Amino acid sequence: MNQPSPEDKTPAREIIAEYARDHFHYFRTSSGAAYAQRIGSPIARPLRSQGTTGSHRQELMLDMYNEGMGIFSGTSMKEALDFIEALTLSRDVREVHIRVGACKKTPGVTWLDLGRDDGLSVRISTDGWEVRKPVPDEIIWRRTQLTGELPIPEAGQDMKGIDKLWNLCNFVDAGSSTLALVWLLACLDPDVPVPAAFLTGPMGAGKSTAGRMLTRVIEGMSSDLRTPPRGEEQLTVVASAGWVMPLDNLSHLSAEMSDAYARVVTGSEDLKRQLHTDGDVVRLAVRRPVLLTGIDVGVIRSDLGERLLLLKLDRPKNRRSERDLWSEYAEALPSILGSLLDVAVAVRKQEAEVPADLRMADFGQLCLQLDKAYSLGAMLAYRASIDDITDDVIEGDNLAQLVLRYAASEAMEQAGGEMKMSSTEWLAVLNRFAFGDFQTPPKGWPTTGKVLSDRLKRLQPTLAARGVKIESGRRSRHEDPNRSRYIEISRMGGASIPEQSRSEAEQTEFPATAS
Repeated sequence: MNQPSPEDKTPAREIIAEYARDHFHYFRTSSGAAYAQRIGSPIARPLRSQGTTGSHRQELMLDMYNEGMGIFSGTSMKEALDFIEALTLSRDVREVHIRVGACKKTPGVTWLDLGRDDGLSVRISTDGWEVRKPVPDEIIWRRTQLTGELPIPEAGQDMKGIDKLWNLCNFVDAGSSTLALVWLLACLDPDVPVPAAFLTGPMGAGKSTAGRMLTRVIEGMSSDLRTPPRGEEQLTVVASAGWVMPLDNLSHLSAEMSDAYARVVTGSEDLKRQLHTDGDVVRLAVRRPVLLTGIDVGVIRSDLGERLLLLKLDRPKNRRSERDLWSEYAEALPSILGSLLDVAVAVRKQEAEVPADLRMADFGQLCLQLDKAYSLGAMLAYRASIDDITDDVIEGDNLAQLVLRYAASEAMEQAGGEMKMSSTEWLAVLNRFAFGDFQTPPKGWPTTGKVLSDRLKRLQPTLAARGVKIESGRRSRHEDPNRSRYIEISRMGGASIPEQSRSEAEQTEFPATAS
């Protein structure tokens, strides 16, 4: 029998490429990343991934081996995948989603990935929810090491499963438990920016345990709380690797990291240099639900304070073993998830106005929708949470305390409740008001008018919540030919600030040394 000459043999790279194109669909995302999706499956893998969840290269090698095609060299595989990746430049652009995503085919429908190998997912709409495998034109999932498996949710639960969850957590009142429910509902909707859930309470209140329970409703039993990232770049990478980002024992937060967390809550995009290249970059766009425990709100800047959701816990009256507690939770999880989905369907049927006065307006609208469906007082609880956090942010910010004191002072009273001057003039006025001629400003106190101006801009919403308005602008040419900048501090409505704020301001003792 004649053996084929070397010239007649099909190169290995062509065999691999032909097999791959017959069994997988290849595409790019809007960020330029190339993906491979097995035909008939809703799960896609990045071509360049080398993670332990399995790269497409590993997937392809194993498939061809199992079909008796042998083992191909790394060089042949690389050449084939380089060619396939080049082909994606002319293919359609598709988006991939982690855990939660909007349906591409039907507006108003969202999907929840159950993290299963068979691709079963939950389709959620105002008509109800169902468990099935989505088709490629509905949604495409991306999996990472953080994608845990969720159980098949139980149908017909209404609030039964939520009651089980509340009984397992040590929330101090109905307000906190209701806000925890709204937070979970928001986690199911990729279009709603979710305030960072901040679990607070005395030592032994079970903050970490409650944080795990809330996270595992969305991420599965294998998920856990994580240590805080050490920098902004690591924060972006950690956030992009999963859906919910739960962080435990966050005892300190720098100003830069506070801003970074705020950007993750409402959405941001980070650019980093692609590995082994000088010019190419990778886009990491993230907006994630965040959960925090163990943090002192007083060290948070007002930007992040506006994006926090206060969930208060108390020490349990009867202690239980970890084994018994988590055994009960795992048994209840299908009911909890089914109940959450039932509530989500009922809530999405409701119409509600967007509260224009709230920074997280979409979340506020979700509170109103829940109140229409179940009358749980979610909006009242959310406003109370915002009020508590505002108090804590003011308590941790010397400048905010001083501005409140000055707004309640006799000088402001004599000026008719409003004063306008340059940032440098304001710094001199506030320094004299706080320190007189001899005392030393505390650490971190503004040293220039520019720094003062930037700090006041950040404090605008916090101070407005206490009846003090901060505005900045330029003077008209009639007032000043040079059109100099000014800052105006005034009492809301031109009257006096609220009595509660006046009382708090008058009682504040501004420190003369370290903050």
